[in-house]
Amino acid sequence: MTNTEGIAIDAPFPWPRPPIDPPELYGWMRENRPITRVITRTGRPVWLVTRYDDVRAILADPRVSADSTRPGFPVLSPSAPDDLSLRSFLRMDPPKHTVFRKLLAKNFMVRRVEALRPAIQMLVDDTIDAMLASKDDPVDFVQAMALRVPSTVLSWVLGVREQDRRFFNQTTEDIFNHGDGTDAELVARSAAAFGKLLDYVSELAAERERAEDPGEDILGQLVKASREGSIAGKDVANACFLLTVAGHDTTASMTALGTYTLLQHPDQLAELRGDPELIPNAIEELLRYLTVVHLIVVRIASEDIEIGGTVIPAGEGIIPLNFSANRDDAHFPDAGRFDIHRKARDHVAFGYGIHQCIGQPLARVELQIIFETLLRRIPTLRLAEPVEQVPFKVWSPINGVFRLPVAW
Repeated sequence: MTNTEGIAIDAPFPWPRPPIDPPELYGWMRENRPITRVITRTGRPVWLVTRYDDVRAILADPRVSADSTRPGFPVLSPSAPDDLSLRSFLRMDPPKHTVFRKLLAKNFMVRRVEALRPAIQMLVDDTIDAMLASKDDPVDFVQAMALRVPSTVLSWVLGVREQDRRFFNQTTEDIFNHGDGTDAELVARSAAAFGKLLDYVSELAAERERAEDPGEDILGQLVKASREGSIAGKDVANACFLLTVAGHDTTASMTALGTYTLLQHPDQLAELRGDPELIPNAIEELLRYLTVVHLIVVRIASEDIEIGGTVIPAGEGIIPLNFSANRDDAHFPDAGRFDIHRKARDHVAFGYGIHQCIGQPLARVELQIIFETLLRRIPTLRLAEPVEQVPFKVWSPINGVFRLPVAW
C-alpha cells in the first residue's frame, strides 16, 4: 500500500509525517493491518502496533520487555549509542526498573508538584514580562517561552546549574535533530550532542559525589542511593540524563506545538480565554492530539505473543504506536479533529503501564500555568509568519518546531 504522499508500507521505518498529524499509513494499518512487521532505517525488523486497545494491551503485558540489552531490541536513531553502560531505567525491566521508579516517584507526586505552583507561576510571569519587553520583531516563542520555562523548572528539581541553561537547551535540541538519518552532518551533530550532555550530567554527578552532603534534589537523592548501594555509580548520571531529556524537550515541545495548535483554532482559543476552567481539559486534548513523544516507547517480545490475531515471535522488536492509538476513531470518535471539550484523559501520550511517564504531574502543572497565563496576559498573540514557513521537526522522535515567530 502507498499513501497519498507516496510512502509505501515496506519503506524503511520511521516514515515521514506531516507537521501535526501522524503518517497517513497509520490510519490505513488500523483499518487493514493493525499489527505490521516492517524494517527500520537501521536494518532491524520491528512490529508496529496501531490500535488503541492493542497498544494498551502490549504496554501492560509482562511478556513485553523494555530491556535494551536483549538481542534484537529496536534501534531507530542512527545516532543512538551502542554502549549498553549508558542504559537508563527507561530501558530496564523489574526489579531494576522498580528500584529507580520507587526512588524517584516521590519527586513527582501531585502534592509535591502542586507545592511548586506559586514558583512556576512567578517564573511564567517573569518570562512573559521579558517577552513583552523584547525588542525582537517578531519574537521566537520557542526561545522566549517554550524552552525557558521547562529548563528552569527542571533545574530546580533535578539540580542543573542555572548558568548552564543555554548550553542545556541547545544540546538537547541537537540530540533530537538528526533528520531522517541520511544527512551525515546532522547525524554527527546529534551524536556529538548526546556525548556532550552525558558528559555534563556526569560532571554534575561527580561534583555531588565529592560533597559531604550531596543535597536533597533528584541528583542528590541518586548520589545517596549510590552510596547506599541500591544503584550503581554509573546509574546516577544515566538516570539524570534520562530525566534531563525527558523533562525538558517534551514539555518545551508541547508548549510550542500546543500554542501553534490553539492559534490554528481561534474559536476554541477564544472559548478558553473566556473560561479558563476549560484549560486542564484542553491540555489533555492537546496531549492526545499532538502526542509529541511518539517514537520513544519501544519494546521487545520476551516470549511469543499473540495480539490482534497476529503472533509476534520472541526476540523481535515492538513499537506500540501511541500516536496512532491516540488517533484511533474506534476509541476517540473523529480522532483527527481537535476538540477542547473531548474527554481524553485516557490518552496514551504519557505511555501506559509500569513505564508510563513518571513526570506527568509536573508536565500538567507547567502546561496549565503556561497556557492560562499566556491567554490572560497576551490575548492578541498571533503567528508572525505564514503557517507553511513554520519549521517542524518532522523527523524527530519528539515532535516540535525549531522556531515559532509570534507577535501581538
